[in-house]
Amino acid sequence: MGNKYQYFKRDISWLSFNYRVLLEADNDRLPLYERINFISIYSSNLEEFYKIRVADHKAVASGVTEGSEESQQSAKVLLEEINREVNRQLEDRIHIYEKKIIPALRKNHVIFYQSRNVEPFHQQFVKDFFREEIFPYLQPVPVSKDKVISFLRDNRLYLAVRLFLKGTKKEDANHLQYFVMKLPYSKVPRFIELPKHGKYYYLMFIEDIIKANIGVIFPGYEVDCSYCIKISRDADIMIDDTISSVDLVEQVKKKIKKRKIGAVCRFVYDRAMPDDFLDFLVDAFRIQREELVPGDKHLNLEDLRHLPNPSHSIPRMEKPVPMKLNRLNDKESIFSYVEKKDLLLYYPYHSFDHFIHFLYEAVHNPETREIMVTQYRVAENSAVINTLIAAAQNGKKVTVFVELKARFDEENNLATAEMMKAAGINIIYSIPGLKVHAKVALIRRRSFNGEKIHSYAYISTGNFNEKTATLYADCGLFTSNPVIVHDLTNLFRTLRGKENPKFTRLLVARFNLIPELNRLIDKEIELAEKGRGGRIILKMNALQDPIMIDRLYEASQRGVKIDLIVRGICCLIPGQEYSRNIRVTRIVDSFLEHARIWYFGNAGHPKVYLGSPDWMRRNLYRRIEAVVPVLDSELREEIVDMLHIQLSDNQKACFVDEKLNNIFKFKASAAPVRAQYTFYNYLKEKNETFL
Repeated sequence: MGNKYQYFKRDISWLSFNYRVLLEADNDRLPLYERINFISIYSSNLEEFYKIRVADHKAVASGVTEGSEESQQSAKVLLEEINREVNRQLEDRIHIYEKKIIPALRKNHVIFYQSRNVEPFHQQFVKDFFREEIFPYLQPVPVSKDKVISFLRDNRLYLAVRLFLKGTKKEDANHLQYFVMKLPYSKVPRFIELPKHGKYYYLMFIEDIIKANIGVIFPGYEVDCSYCIKISRDADIMIDDTISSVDLVEQVKKKIKKRKIGAVCRFVYDRAMPDDFLDFLVDAFRIQREELVPGDKHLNLEDLRHLPNPSHSIPRMEKPVPMKLNRLNDKESIFSYVEKKDLLLYYPYHSFDHFIHFLYEAVHNPETREIMVTQYRVAENSAVINTLIAAAQNGKKVTVFVELKARFDEENNLATAEMMKAAGINIIYSIPGLKVHAKVALIRRRSFNGEKIHSYAYISTGNFNEKTATLYADCGLFTSNPVIVHDLTNLFRTLRGKENPKFTRLLVARFNLIPELNRLIDKEIELAEKGRGGRIILKMNALQDPIMIDRLYEASQRGVKIDLIVRGICCLIPGQEYSRNIRVTRIVDSFLEHARIWYFGNAGHPKVYLGSPDWMRRNLYRRIEAVVPVLDSELREEIVDMLHIQLSDNQKACFVDEKLNNIFKFKASAAPVRAQYTFYNYLKEKNETFL
């Protein structure tokens, strides 16, 4: 007997989220360059999706990954569904870019040369720029069906050229020759600013400058046509993490190198390319037909984030400036404050400098005994890592757990780990069979009264990364609560290999997290059935685990009112008989919503938690994640206010319906509520009370 419940497919749900990102580019109420940036984000997201998710499904469908015939067929069906949806979305992206963004630039006196010929007053500049800045770096490589001469690098833009000798006829296929050239991104910008003419500024793609001068590259030939192409390669590296940490380091280093030559998972081409030209390239580069994705004339639109603003008069989004807490005046130590009261920071509304200062204080205070931190993703030239190195050099005992299996950050994590190790920091590498995703820090030092060693904990929803802390909406809790710091001490002992840890307040995946979640849901069901208003609000990036989704379906059927604020993947289907009490809200705005916050009504005495895990199988069952209860009533009320503001958003919030449509909540008659900016002002007003 099958499951009575149904779920959205994970990847189709993710595509619905990414389409919501694209819709921001279509929003003419946003500043123009903000809209352009959302096209870049959409394109970058899609590139990573193909490298990881589509590559995995392709491996199953082709039999490269072992599986049953049923799983192979399911993967093939899913790939077809993905391709249909992606092609539909790309049509919309092309329309938004060509019919809305380009005309809007022109309206603002910025002309982007597209298919039209270069104006006479720019022709000499284009010729000179090509000869001096581009031509020296071009390396045409012949392409043959008989053997692959050129290896197409991952996510690099190439110009494919078809030509024939002067004096011959192109109709004679024997005279046609084919070449590819990699665009010299590392030497020349993708977008070239041309001299201003009259009131207009001009921009041009590097590939269009090459096309305008292509005869210079191939003297003695007639160029028939040229089109851009690019390949996406499988970037998901399979690591045997059951081996020792020493062997794991070497394996990760080798796998990183192989990532650049992974199997092809997507071949994107200019849809204007003639069929016979495309057929030739497909044969020459051994491309499978299901890997073909038609694109626009200009590919790799993720580069639009670098688009110049030559007039400097086109406004950009005025984003909130991270504030420093007035309650933490220059004289008071963060440690002395946290000894008296918990502290909760919301990034990027609050400055991440407070966390850096927390570490800095520990470095320079002679009473500090030990610093322990987990590392998942950190910035390049990380202020956090540099501060930890300073601590070790200052004689402090520092231990950092480094997760080597953080996708796309493996190389950076290896490099920073080697730096820290050289500075005398105790480095603990990945646990065999597990990924550590918890974002926690623990500092042990003598208390201010000097009587005993005191511990201070920091548990966050986001990474210790000062750069993403200005882009991602996260929160982090400082506490010296003795039970929580004892639990966190046990967690770090677990990371060192101690077995059978016990956690009282801290919820840790693979230990007490799932039992406690079930208990909390059961409590709300019990309250609902007694008419005492069962209530759950869950905020997260992704909801995918069918076991926990079933618990939410069950709670809905038994009367619990549930609001889900899920930015990305949501496999729970609203609007069904078994989910009639569940609403799904998605918010896409200036900052990426990254916080994981859970609210359980508890008959008017709410229980609120924050931490690192989404409700995905990998997070709940295959990772070490940490979730902390918010025990301070004032801070708990603050979080509840934030959740209610997000649920009231009628500018950037959408309901996700039973068909995965993004249904905007905007009402012209209602007072506008834009959650991110409303909450920033809420925090700003509270901060001003401490002046």
